[in-house]
Amino acid sequence: VQLQACGGGLVQPGGSLRLSCAASGRTSSRYGAGWFRQASGKGREFVAGMTWSDGGTRYVDSVEGRFTISRDNDKNTVYLQMNDLKPEDTAVYYCATLKVPAIRTGIQWYGNWGRGTLVTVSS
Repeated sequence: VQLQACGGGLVQPGGSLRLSCAASGRTSSRYGAGWFRQASGKGREFVAGMTWSDGGTRYVDSVEGRFTISRDNDKNTVYLQMNDLKPEDTAVYYCATLKVPAIRTGIQWYGNWGRGTLVTVSS
């Protein structure tokens, strides 16, 4: 059982997209979740993370102020609102659950990786 990210697509520079990631009871984390991305030919990069206990968030510098991670408890869904998108944001985006009660940027701290969703920013 894995998480499923969705909401990707083609958007022009400066545009917005909202990604969603729904978790079932078996994939939900008691600690938090994170979003990662992987551009063509590059490694998987931490984008944003959130802990449930205090609602704390953390972002990679390149998206700070443009992206927002949030959670709908009732729907057990995590979102990534992406505004002012840039061509360098083009990548496959993945969500995953935190294994520990603190936001980490390394992929080893996350689990339940599933299929990603492609975001293409181009005019």
